[in-house]
Amino acid sequence: MNPILLPPEWYPQSAIQLTWPHPETDWEYMLEEVTTCYVSIASEILKRQKLIIVCHNAELIKYELKEYANLFHNLTLVELPTNDTWARDHSGISILRAGKKQVYDFTFNGWGLKFASNYDNQITRGLFTNNIFHSDVELVNKKDFALEGGALESDGKGTLLTTSECLLSPNRNSFLSKTEIEDYLKRDFGLDRVLWLDYGFLAGDDTDSHIDTLARYCDEHTIVYVKCDDKDDEHYEALRKMEEQLKTFTDYKGNPYQLIALPMAKAVYDENNERLPATYANFLIMNEVVLLPFYNDKQKDEEARMQLKKAFPTREVIGIDCSPLIRQHGSLHCITMQYLEEFI
Repeated sequence: MNPILLPPEWYPQSAIQLTWPHPETDWEYMLEEVTTCYVSIASEILKRQKLIIVCHNAELIKYELKEYANLFHNLTLVELPTNDTWARDHSGISILRAGKKQVYDFTFNGWGLKFASNYDNQITRGLFTNNIFHSDVELVNKKDFALEGGALESDGKGTLLTTSECLLSPNRNSFLSKTEIEDYLKRDFGLDRVLWLDYGFLAGDDTDSHIDTLARYCDEHTIVYVKCDDKDDEHYEALRKMEEQLKTFTDYKGNPYQLIALPMAKAVYDENNERLPATYANFLIMNEVVLLPFYNDKQKDEEARMQLKKAFPTREVIGIDCSPLIRQHGSLHCITMQYLEEFI
C-alpha cells in the first residue's frame, strides 16, 4: 500500500477556505453583487463546518456576515494580501503521508502567467504563519512545480483524473515532458495511474480546461461530466469526444465507471458578448451536503440538481446562484478549498 494518499473531496473535512473579494481584485466593478454571492456560500458552510476566510479587513467581513453572527464559532478570519479570490487554485492541498498530515504548497502562477499572482502564491504559507493549522500539520514546499487544485480529481484509490490541456500547458511546467509530469504526480501524490482527458473545454475559461469544470469523481466508481446535446453549440463536438473517452476509462478495479451526465448550462454572455464558462460540474462536496452552482435557469438548474443527487443519494444537494462568479470566469468550486479532518 502506498504511504502517500491524495484524499478525494468526500473524505471527512475540518474546514473550507474562501478568499474574499475586495476593491483591489477584478471584482471591483461588481463588488456588492459578488459579495452577496460569497455571503450565500459562506452561510451554507458556516451552518455545517468551520470556515476560514482570507481577507483584507476582518471587521468588514464580520459586518457583511452579521446576519450569521450566531455561527461565528465556526469562523476564522485571516488578514493577508491577495491578488484575487480563487482559493481552489492558490490554496494548499491536503495530503496524508504514512499517517502524517501535510499540506503541499505548489506554485500558483496565475494559470500559466495570465494574471498577477504574487500575493496569492504566498497565502498558504501565510496561513501557517498565522497558526491556522494544527501543530502536527506540516507545510511541504512544492514551489518547483506549478499546479492548481482545480486541475486535480482523486478517487482516493490511487487514480488521478486530469486534463492534458491544463497540465501540459506551456506556461506551467514546460521544462517537463508529459511522462515526466506524470511521474512527478505519481511520486508526490502516491498514485498508481493518471487518467488524461484529452477533450472538452468551456468558452471563456481561463484555466486551460481545469478538470473541475468538466468531469468530477463522486466516489471511486462514479464520474459526473458535462454533456452537450445541442449540435449547434460550439462545445458539442469536444464534449462528445470527452464523453467517448470517459467511456473507455475503468475504475481502480478495472470496471467501467458509472457515468452520470450533467446538463450543459445555458449560454451566458458578458457585456462584450463573450461567452462565460457556466458549468454544473463546479460543485463542492462537503461533509453532509453538496453545494451546486445555479445560473438562473430553473429548468437546467433543477435538472442538474436531480442528476447530481443520483451520485450523492445520502447528501442534500443545495443550489446557490453563482451567476456573479462566472462574470470573472469561475464558479463555486473554484472559490473554495477543503482541508482534511483534524488539519484545522
